[in-house]
Amino acid sequence: MNTKTKISVLILMGFLAVTSCGKKETAPAESTETTEASTEGEQAPTVAPAEENVLVIEGNDQMQFNTNELKAVAGKPIKLTLKHVGKIPKEAMGHNLVILQEGTDQAAFALKANDAKATDYIPESEKASIIAHTKLIGGGEEDTIEFTIDKKGSYPFICSFPGHVAMMKGVLIVE
Repeated sequence: MNTKTKISVLILMGFLAVTSCGKKETAPAESTETTEASTEGEQAPTVAPAEENVLVIEGNDQMQFNTNELKAVAGKPIKLTLKHVGKIPKEAMGHNLVILQEGTDQAAFALKANDAKATDYIPESEKASIIAHTKLIGGGEEDTIEFTIDKKGSYPFICSFPGHVAMMKGVLIVE
């Protein structure tokens, strides 16, 4: 590496060290359901089940998702939006969201992802382990994907950008 690159890397590492010291509490993402109270003699209207699960998750410049738990209903379409609420471009602080099959070794997947820059850190050799993934995005960008999971279970999700899986991971619970 040349001197200019080394200095840039050191500045970025210092910035990350300073800004990641304050750990923000994360709360599970909640699905919004509307219920209506009934009055005496009046029957509450039946609310039809949602046709799809709509989920939104944010990633920031401190290598954090705003939640480590998402919930969805099995067999219903899932519309998931990843928003990068930071400002740093994807070359330095890119985020994606990769939903993995149950039982996938996340650390092994991340190691293979490190070498997959040409495919935005989605390793071709691990396609069978991936249920769905967003594209790699930078600060101020967002990406929406749609998919369906028929089987109930707990599916891990990660950001596969190099070094991010240690802090940017969670679970999609399909009930």
